[in-house]
Amino acid sequence: MLAYTVRRIVATAPVLLVVTVVIFLLLHLNPNDPAAIIAGDFAQPEHIEQIRERLGLDRPLYVQYFDWIGRVLQGDLGTSIYNDRTVASLILQRVEPTIALTLSTITFAVLVGVPLGVLAAWTAGRTTDRAVMILAVAGFSLPVFVLGYILVYVFAMTLQLLPVQGYTSFREGIIPFLRSLVLPTLSLGMIYVALIARMTRASVIEVLNQDYIRTARAKGLSTPPILLIHALKNAAVPIVTTIGLGIALLISGVVVTETVFAIPGVGRLTVDAIVRKDYPVIQGVLLVFTVVYVFVNLMIDLSYSLFDPRIRYQT
Repeated sequence: MLAYTVRRIVATAPVLLVVTVVIFLLLHLNPNDPAAIIAGDFAQPEHIEQIRERLGLDRPLYVQYFDWIGRVLQGDLGTSIYNDRTVASLILQRVEPTIALTLSTITFAVLVGVPLGVLAAWTAGRTTDRAVMILAVAGFSLPVFVLGYILVYVFAMTLQLLPVQGYTSFREGIIPFLRSLVLPTLSLGMIYVALIARMTRASVIEVLNQDYIRTARAKGLSTPPILLIHALKNAAVPIVTTIGLGIALLISGVVVTETVFAIPGVGRLTVDAIVRKDYPVIQGVLLVFTVVYVFVNLMIDLSYSLFDPRIRYQT
């Protein structure tokens, strides 16, 4: 187990290196000059050049990269062009709503998507299976912002059961905190639910056709143990993989969802930075999102050996 874990951790190092290079080049090869943005529309060329020298933008690209990565390793993600605050402080200020929305969405998606997929697999070809698959296709096809506006119109404006927009911290009370997360979680979670349900159905159906499942049925084992102990556990690897891959959808969906519901999270910070062409903030947020995604997928890889011990000896 230790050797498998070490191999997986070592394998992430080249990925992170490539990611940092791509993020750095994406912004530094952009035609817009950060020095010109800082100087303003009416700045003289001499003033712009002075800013370029102060920021180190006149140095070779590889020197800028190593300087930037060195500061990143020390926890310095740069300084915002717009308000002269550190990028790290801006992200920390906005991270609570994003973490709350992400955790609530993952919890909702797994608790709903996995049982729906198992139910669809157990009733494959019947009415329940078709109903679950129709729901999954609809959830996967409907854009997050469209579903968000529909939910706002129905539950916030028409029924007036939930707040239209905004975020309430858990420090101000658990009930207001949960109420502020219901609509964003439903909007963002439906795509995730659909993805998990479809993969769970396919994986469980494949396992249900195995000989040991037929043997369990022949011995008179009841349905819950067959589904939960035998089928779901042995179908867990592709399901967990889907959950990990869905994190990418979740990260992109957070940006849209926080914009629709006016949630002051990292997603809104990203949108504001793009509008203002605040390149250090864009760079810092992209790097944080990517590192989180790589870390989550590392944890997913490590979890494979818990569901299927053969994996730790085959890789």
